[in-house]
Amino acid sequence: MTRIVVTGAAGFIGSNIIRGLNARGIDDVIAVDDLTLGDKFRNLADLQIADYVDAGAFYEDFAHGGYGQVEAVFHEGACSDTMESNGKYMMDNNYSLSCSLFHSCQKRGARLLYASSAATYGGSDTFREEPAFERPLNVYGYSKLLFDQRMRRECGTDFKRSVLGKTGQVVGFRYFNVYGPHEQHKGRMASVAFHQFHQFEAEGRVKLFGEYGGYSPGAQMRDFVFIDDVVAVNLWFFDHPGISGIFNLGSGQAQPFNDVATSVVNAFREQRGEAALTLDELVAAKLIEYVPFPDALRGKYQCYTQADLTSLRATGCGHTFANVQSGVAKYVRWLAEWSRH
Repeated sequence: MTRIVVTGAAGFIGSNIIRGLNARGIDDVIAVDDLTLGDKFRNLADLQIADYVDAGAFYEDFAHGGYGQVEAVFHEGACSDTMESNGKYMMDNNYSLSCSLFHSCQKRGARLLYASSAATYGGSDTFREEPAFERPLNVYGYSKLLFDQRMRRECGTDFKRSVLGKTGQVVGFRYFNVYGPHEQHKGRMASVAFHQFHQFEAEGRVKLFGEYGGYSPGAQMRDFVFIDDVVAVNLWFFDHPGISGIFNLGSGQAQPFNDVATSVVNAFREQRGEAALTLDELVAAKLIEYVPFPDALRGKYQCYTQADLTSLRATGCGHTFANVQSGVAKYVRWLAEWSRH
């Protein structure tokens, strides 16, 4: 039987990865997390796992072989608050812990598939997995970049040669703007689609930033990637243990915030039996409104991100990603159902 460890198991991406494993009939899963925020249990409640282990106890026990033969570790556990300014806390959680986990995986013969971040690019306008384009704007982005750099050093810059004389798989995924079910516990760090759903539900309108950075109102663009696609790519690499490296995980297609807002509002309208409206019609009806760009974000805001998928495609991974229109519509239907319970 295949034994898997998922850290950050009660979190957004971690719980969805377990869901994806369960769909394959894999339930020998050790879920690792910190449930100080007890409400996160909801993300685990309908999943099949073999054991739950507190993050405070897991890493040392794993290093000493406490969980038997583990095939792979999906390492999603991290401090993901990009506004967190405590650098010591961030580095302890996102760098030092990950380094010790890497060495434990090598020692125990377990494969490591871990969460990096598009925040490693920060102020760059090119999103390719190369040092020349890595310019983090906050300590979160730096903590993720430092671990990527450490993996390049440990595994070889292109990860093509065997790791420390072994053939252990190591894959880092640079997640772009992920959205979808089971992110409700993330508060301010939840996706734009999540916040817009609740804003429209409460106020009957969605607010977007006005013009900024040379972009017209609501036209700033991000690479929004649906959680089901993130899980699918993680599992593709799980199925291809011979491939290692650091890879962008986005849709590869930047779309404006206007597209997200339009998709959210029209999904609501569909549920009410109302016709879809164009962006101009939604603005005219005051269902989408623009607010002045906040001074606090000036100079700290990415107006454009788009994953370069060249490296991902070169591995043979041909996964087709959902666009905002289909992904957000599916998500709004899920949120509407979830909020009724």
